[in-house]
Amino acid sequence: MDYKAAFRSAVEQIRTEGRYRVFADLKRQRGAFPRAIWTNAEGAESEIVVWCSNDYLGQGQNPVVLDAMHEAIDAHGSGSGGTRNISGTNHHHVQLEAELADLHGKEAALLFTSGYVSNEASLTALQKILPGLIVFSDAQNHASMIAGIRNGGCERHIFRHNDLEHLEQLLAAAPVDAPKLVAFESVYSMDGDIADIGATAALAKKYGAMTYLDEVHAVGMYGPRGGGVAERDGLMDQIDIIEGTLGKAFGVMGGYITGDAEVVDAIRLVASGFIFTTSLPPALTAGALASVRYLKQHPEVREIHQERAAALKAMFKAAGLPVMDNDSHIVPVLVGDPRHTKLISDMLLAEHGIYVQPINYPTVPRGTERLRFTPTPFHTDEMMRKLVAAMEQLWAHCNVARMGGHAA
Repeated sequence: MDYKAAFRSAVEQIRTEGRYRVFADLKRQRGAFPRAIWTNAEGAESEIVVWCSNDYLGQGQNPVVLDAMHEAIDAHGSGSGGTRNISGTNHHHVQLEAELADLHGKEAALLFTSGYVSNEASLTALQKILPGLIVFSDAQNHASMIAGIRNGGCERHIFRHNDLEHLEQLLAAAPVDAPKLVAFESVYSMDGDIADIGATAALAKKYGAMTYLDEVHAVGMYGPRGGGVAERDGLMDQIDIIEGTLGKAFGVMGGYITGDAEVVDAIRLVASGFIFTTSLPPALTAGALASVRYLKQHPEVREIHQERAAALKAMFKAAGLPVMDNDSHIVPVLVGDPRHTKLISDMLLAEHGIYVQPINYPTVPRGTERLRFTPTPFHTDEMMRKLVAAMEQLWAHCNVARMGGHAA
């Protein structure tokens, strides 16, 4: 077999569909967020404004976080030294897990190397711990949740996105005495819509199911202390396992779960993605700890963030650009074609110094390709005006449909 030809063919197929991904070569600049330096294909550098960072609150630039990381390196060195079980548990791990458990009103927390790993490892482990578990998964759940559910090998059912009537039909049809788990997200990152956490938890309880809530795109940003949508809505005690990340609003890296001590302990002892990997280094855990503590005490950061997201949505709507309505901080603008999406993204970057990554299949369904903007507290009105003006120009240039379905 010609292996190289097979790989070449796979890449060319993706190119033909307009889905070939190109990474933007960026240098983040301390103190200048959301500005960065972009190096193009020819090696030339220019300053740009980043509009698609998951560093939602700019915590990756917060001096409190950076100072904690520097101090940890000076005090403890670089790596953790091993897995959590074999010399790799440092005191910052212990402190951070306690801080995260407190954030979500739970007895315990467990750190992983990323949000992807925390979902994949935990959802797989739950199926080992609970033989015969039936998993009910929202159709729009993240790839990491899907991977964990599939890898566990138990029976699974997919309910239509945020469709509680469909979920109840599936739950009602399941054996009464079988262990069950409802897995869903709070904020869905591509459309920006928010689940009805209270009603979902009530349904799960009615049919004897546990609940697993991914708050990755909400931790740090919702609730009085940043505990997520479940905290905002007073529902944390209704959820069995809350999962989150340290790599978005907290501005560092890592993932975690929180829950009852016995649940977390069982996952700790079973989850391969936790057991067989080197733990997070001291600098990252110290930075995350400082960030979580900071955001617990600074709700004004969340308030400014929400205002900035609302302002950008309003400006897009006023310009007739097809921003997708939602109640979160995510600002998706529908394009509907992979080639147009990439073309607009490329022109924004090269001609206007504006970076937003095209979002194409398989991240979103075909025909719903989009540009996904994530304004932060540091995006100014002037930055927004320049963005909207550039978008209006390119929408006309590329003849893409505006709000109401008519092309420019």
